Amino acid sequence: MNALLSLIVVLVLGALAYVGGSVEGLRTLFGVIIPYAAILTFLVGVAYRVVRWALSPVPFRITTTCGQQKSLPWIKAGYLESPSTTLGVSLRMALEVLLFRSLFRNTKAELRSGPQLVYGENKYLWLAALAFHWSFLIIFLRHLRFFMQPVPAFVNLLSGVDGFFQIGAPVLYITDIVILVALAYLLWRRFRDPQVRYISLFTDYFALFLLIGLAGSGVLMRYFFRPDIVAIKELALGLVTFTPAVPVQVGGLFFVHLFLLSLLIAYFPFSKLMHFAGVFLSPTRNLANNNRAKRHVNPWDYPVKVHTYAEWEEEFHDKIKAAGLPMEKE
Repeated sequence: MNALLSLIVVLVLGALAYVGGSVEGLRTLFGVIIPYAAILTFLVGVAYRVVRWALSPVPFRITTTCGQQKSLPWIKAGYLESPSTTLGVSLRMALEVLLFRSLFRNTKAELRSGPQLVYGENKYLWLAALAFHWSFLIIFLRHLRFFMQPVPAFVNLLSGVDGFFQIGAPVLYITDIVILVALAYLLWRRFRDPQVRYISLFTDYFALFLLIGLAGSGVLMRYFFRPDIVAIKELALGLVTFTPAVPVQVGGLFFVHLFLLSLLIAYFPFSKLMHFAGVFLSPTRNLANNNRAKRHVNPWDYPVKVHTYAEWEEEFHDKIKAAGLPMEKE
């Protein structure tokens, strides 16, 4: 039911954008006002959540490790698994952000006949997630050619590498295929796996269908229903230079693409998609595990009167001596 409802919502929103892009009086709303509102919502929402996370006190080093912490010289430490230096933390964070290292080592559990609990690898999820995120990044960078004039050299180079496997015209971009396959697998996984399906909410399906609609509409425009690229670039440059104008040549399918993108941007700060910023502020990832080398005092502790061992020994000196117990101070 959650999947069906989210699919209907995305389809209705896409149809609304198509109609709005076809009606003269609504083209400015869908082509200028909504994109600006989405970007403003994104910036304010992301800044608000990041500031809130940054201001949250972290009283303890709560690092998640899977290796030996640095301690005695003759014990081999896991400098990447349990880093005690800033360099080690940076390397671990880089592997997590760029290659999804923790997801690569993710496992799945199945209850089979017997009953028998079987553990196994779950590399397909890691591969699909990695393929989607890198494809999305490359597609985003390729789209900079619409917003910049002249087009930077690295954008042309990236487009050339992405489209090296040319079949006819226009050039077939590998990332266009990869991102759709990856999203299809992530959606299929939610349908196939009973445990994942049970915990999947409307928002989980909505984000997936929104991404599929965004990527699908882009593929349709590039390979099947070619829009006026000059008019689209004119609109994009007008948006970034704050001189917006909606050319009459821009068709309804482009408004669907732009509207779904605006929805994704506005929805971003309020969804699980905010993990792109949260991973950098996670204390289980960004803190060095040096608890044995350095004492970390809880900043929440209020001053209390303590009774040290030296004071205790001095207070009970006669009784300890009478009992024949060793003392530090004779």
